[in-house]
Amino acid sequence: MNKPDLSFAKLFNISFGFFGVQIAYALQSANISRIFSTLGADPHNLSYFWILPPLMGIIVQPIVGWASDKTWIKSIGRRKPYLLIGSFVAILVMCLLPNAGSYQKYIDAMTFGLIMLMLLDTSINMAMQPFKMMVGDMVNEKQKGLAYSIQSFLCNAGSLIGYLFPFIFTWIGISNTAPEGIIPDSVIYSFYIGAAILILCVLYTSFSVKEMTPEEFNTYHGITESENKKSENVISLLIHAPKQFWTIGLVQLFSWLAFMYMWTYTHGAIAENVWGTTETTSEGFQAAGNWVGVLFAVQAIGSVCWAMVLPLFKSRKLGYSLSLLLGGIGFISTLFIHNQYALFASYFVIGFAWAAMLAMPFAIFTNSVSGKNMGIYLGLFNGTICLPQIIAAILGGGILKMIGGAQVSMLAVAGISLILGACSVFIISEKKTNS
Repeated sequence: MNKPDLSFAKLFNISFGFFGVQIAYALQSANISRIFSTLGADPHNLSYFWILPPLMGIIVQPIVGWASDKTWIKSIGRRKPYLLIGSFVAILVMCLLPNAGSYQKYIDAMTFGLIMLMLLDTSINMAMQPFKMMVGDMVNEKQKGLAYSIQSFLCNAGSLIGYLFPFIFTWIGISNTAPEGIIPDSVIYSFYIGAAILILCVLYTSFSVKEMTPEEFNTYHGITESENKKSENVISLLIHAPKQFWTIGLVQLFSWLAFMYMWTYTHGAIAENVWGTTETTSEGFQAAGNWVGVLFAVQAIGSVCWAMVLPLFKSRKLGYSLSLLLGGIGFISTLFIHNQYALFASYFVIGFAWAAMLAMPFAIFTNSVSGKNMGIYLGLFNGTICLPQIIAAILGGGILKMIGGAQVSMLAVAGISLILGACSVFIISEKKTNS
C-alpha cells in the first residue's frame, strides 16, 4: 500500500526541529577549533580533537537506528523518544562547554572541554538521526524529494544563524576577547541562545507530529508478521547492503574528509592568511574566529541557492559531480586570497558541494532500501559520514607537517579531496534494489 500524500505543513513540521539541532551543530562546527585553540591546543594536534564528534556519530547513530526500529511508546512514538533525550542532553552541554576555561580550579580545562565535546556530539547525533528516519518512515516516494529539500533548507537556515551568532553579538557590543584560557562572552552567549532555540524547535516537532502506529507502519511498508519477527544482525545487514551503500560511501569518503579539514583549519588559515596572526589572545585571532562564522554563513547561503539549481539537472549524478568539483575549486582558491571579503566567493562556491552532500546521498540511498530496516540502515549509512572524518582527524596533523605547517594548505588538500569525490560519483548505480 502506498503512503498517502502529506500536506506541506506536515512535511515542514516533521523537519522543523532539525532547524534547532542544526544551530547547535553549526555552533560546534564553527567554534570548536577556536575554543580549543583558546584553551591552549597546538595547531598540529588540533585535528585530534575532531576525532570525538565523528567517533560518537559512528557509534551512536546505528544504535539509535536499531533501537528506534524496535521502539514504540504509545504517547510519544517510535523516533521521537530519542529525539527528545538527545536534545535535552545537548541543551545542558551547550550551557557548560563554552565555560570550560572558568572551571580550571576544579578540573583541567582541556579535559573538561573534551568530555563536553564528546557529550555534545553524542547528543546532537542522537537528536539529528530521528528527523531523517521520520522522513523515511512517513513520506511516500513521490514527496520524498520535497521532504528532504525542506530538511535541507532548514538545515542551512539553522547553520546560517548558528554561524553568525558570535559575529552578531560582537557587533552589538558583547566582548569578543577574554583573558588567556577563557572563552569570549560572544561565544558563550551564542551557545546559550542556541540551546534555547533548540528546545523550542524540538518541542514544536514533538507536539505537532504524530508518527505512524506499528500497524500502519507495517501496512504501508509491506512488512509481514513473519518478517517482523525475523531478526538480522548488523553484520548480516552490511553483507546484504545494496551496492549503493558502498559506491556512495566512496564519494562520501572524499567529501567528508574535505569538510572535516574546513571545520578544523579555516580559523587558523584565515588568521594567518588574512589577519597575519596566530596569537590566541590577540584581537586579530578572535576577529578571525568571528569571520569563520560569517564565511560558513556564506557557505550556507551558497548551499540554499544551489539547492534550487540541483533539481534542474536531468542527470542527478552530473549535478552531484559538478557540485563537488566546484566546491573543490572553491577550497583551492583560498590559497591565493588575503582579503577577508574576497573569501566570500570561495565559500559561496563551497556551499554548492554542501548542498549536494546534504541531498543526493540520502535521496539515492533511501530509495534502495525497504522500510523494515530503514532506521538501522540509515544509522549504518551514517558511518560513511563519520568514518571519513575520523580518518581525516587522524591524518590531519601529519599532513599539516608534510606540507609545511601552513593551515591554509589544508584547505587546498580539502579541495583536491572534493575533486576526487566528483570523479567517483559516476560509479554509483541508481537502480532500485531491496534490502
